[in-house]
Amino acid sequence: MSYPRHLTESYGLPVFTFPGPDGEDPTLPEADAVAWRIASDTYDAEESWTEAFARFTAAVDTTRVRAIVVGAWEDAYDDGPEEIIDALVAARHGLPALRALFLGDMESEECELSWITQGDVGPLLDNFPDLEEFGVRGGSGLVFQPVTHRRLRSLTVETGGMPARAVRNIAASDLPALEHLDLWLGTANYGAECELTDVEPIMAGDRLPSLRHLALRNSDIQDEIATAMASAPVVARLDTLDLSMGVLTDEGGAALLGGQPLTHLKKLDLHHNYLSAPLEQRFRDTLEGAGVALALDRGRAYEDEWDGRTMRFVAVGE
Repeated sequence: MSYPRHLTESYGLPVFTFPGPDGEDPTLPEADAVAWRIASDTYDAEESWTEAFARFTAAVDTTRVRAIVVGAWEDAYDDGPEEIIDALVAARHGLPALRALFLGDMESEECELSWITQGDVGPLLDNFPDLEEFGVRGGSGLVFQPVTHRRLRSLTVETGGMPARAVRNIAASDLPALEHLDLWLGTANYGAECELTDVEPIMAGDRLPSLRHLALRNSDIQDEIATAMASAPVVARLDTLDLSMGVLTDEGGAALLGGQPLTHLKKLDLHHNYLSAPLEQRFRDTLEGAGVALALDRGRAYEDEWDGRTMRFVAVGE
């Protein structure tokens, strides 16, 4: 099992954590030189996230801020980010240069991925029409309404279990500028409800004319997704296809390799897979000679001590 880590970069800028209330008065970087990570504490917080944000807006020239990373908030395992979303929306006129926003940048010590309580992120996209990058971590309570956004180039949703309605509504959104889509669909053990039909509109690509990087990963239906990708129209115009971190076996791997050509890709990411060594070699023989970069690191399977079944898991569940 692997876990998400704090972002180190956003919008091409290094992430800088805005100091807490008890720190010495530091020399802050230029407002447009970093992505600002603003966080409270999940447990026993000395100040709320909104209080930290108020200190931030008083200390930094927000008219020049280009990227904000929302870190931990108090009691994130019980309480969603509604007050945070309201605070950001209320401050929107003071953030004219904001181009990147990430909601829920927490590591497991702060809050396990599947414990993060999310909410309706639609107001952020509706009220920041110039956003180019948007990301969210955590699937519990996540609401993503269908949206039309003309400038968004990158959308990332990291979950251990994504609600099916959120997947369907992302697929139903009109995102003509989107180049990078990364969805961690998750496992039923932690709330994933996604079925193949929910992601089929994404594979068709009709609403995603600019898409070049597609990741449908961390899923326990990875074989079904890989099999469908073998004939998915969107694949022909991708630079990168990422089906990593899930329960991908020879069934899906063989179907993917036996489908439409993949030699136009710059990268095929299948890391954390459950492919056999012969099939991995077939991927290498077919694609590496054509210049396709491959990621084929294997996941670890377990034998059930009671009935001898082989147990396979997504990379990130809890």
